[in-house]
Amino acid sequence: MKRYFITGTGTGVGKTLVSAILTEALEADYWKPVQAGIESTDSAWIRNMVSNQTSTIHPETFLLKLPASPHIAAKDETINLTIDKILEEIPQTSNNLVIEGAGGLMVPLNKKEFVIDLIEKLHCEVVIVSRNYLGSINHSLLTALALESRNIKVLGWIFNDEYLDYEKEIVKWSKYPRIGSIPNLGEVNKAIIKRQALEMKDQLKRFLHIK
Repeated sequence: MKRYFITGTGTGVGKTLVSAILTEALEADYWKPVQAGIESTDSAWIRNMVSNQTSTIHPETFLLKLPASPHIAAKDETINLTIDKILEEIPQTSNNLVIEGAGGLMVPLNKKEFVIDLIEKLHCEVVIVSRNYLGSINHSLLTALALESRNIKVLGWIFNDEYLDYEKEIVKWSKYPRIGSIPNLGEVNKAIIKRQALEMKDQLKRFLHIK
């Protein structure tokens, strides 16, 4: 069983979309340890988008009402959000596990701990999601630099959308490979996720070292 942590260069870059494609392509389990905002959760969206009968969508360790940074949302409910608590509740599964982070690496979980600290303690291999937008080179390279500074193993990039093509430059300067690219999909549904998963399945297995 392998664990893959899906992080991104920021909020709204497509981590949940990529997580759905990976979960479907690998028939892996999915887990989002921290969800801030319960009106529409990422776990529920993934559950509605995955077609295979093997994947299990595991419940969040922290399901917070306020759609805000986790440290603010947890404080609002007087909840003690800690990495130790998350580590105690890692899903027990023999399947590969896709773990989706909250926002980017430096999103605070509490006064002292950040998402990057969680990745480090989970000992996960990382897939970085970057979206092609004005400013994504800076955000992408800062993300890569932060991971490199912690000696965290990065498998590579998955690029999302087609507004601007910065992929070659980001790959070159970060020295992390391109795992794949997702076109602008417009409205997303279960059939589209399945199609993208089938198209990316072989390259995902190759980069993620799955037979």
